[in-house]
Amino acid sequence: MKSIWEESEVAAIESRMGKLTPAAKPQWGKMSVGQMLAHCNVSYEMVYEDKHPKPNPLLKVILKLLVKPAVVNEKPYKHNSATGPQFIVKETKDFEAEKGRLLAYVRKTRDLGEAHFHGKASHSFGPLTGKEWNNMFYKHLDHHLRQFGV
Repeated sequence: MKSIWEESEVAAIESRMGKLTPAAKPQWGKMSVGQMLAHCNVSYEMVYEDKHPKPNPLLKVILKLLVKPAVVNEKPYKHNSATGPQFIVKETKDFEAEKGRLLAYVRKTRDLGEAHFHGKASHSFGPLTGKEWNNMFYKHLDHHLRQFGV
């Protein structure tokens, strides 16, 4: 798995995102490109902002047992995979604003580095290793950039 902690990989992500346009169409799924960028921002909002409620203890156990293994491993997501309700974006989103936010989050994550995240508790899964954080961040972003052909 490529690393969100590496400058060269973040540069590659920036380059891929630079190829997106507001008119980009998905190769699968129903989201617009603005909605996709907003959707990707949710992962980072859960780390850096206090705007999404944490799951209750029972749901957190279920998420850790059933969802976490698929999210933090290195196997790519399948097309049209199910997502959590907080990740569903139905309203129209401003492409440039969402793109700018996502780039800022990716850069902040890279700058903080793997050591900052190692052992840090995720919103839904509890403490993760640096590798698990990387897999979660990189795999999700890569999945949606591929969704829009970049």
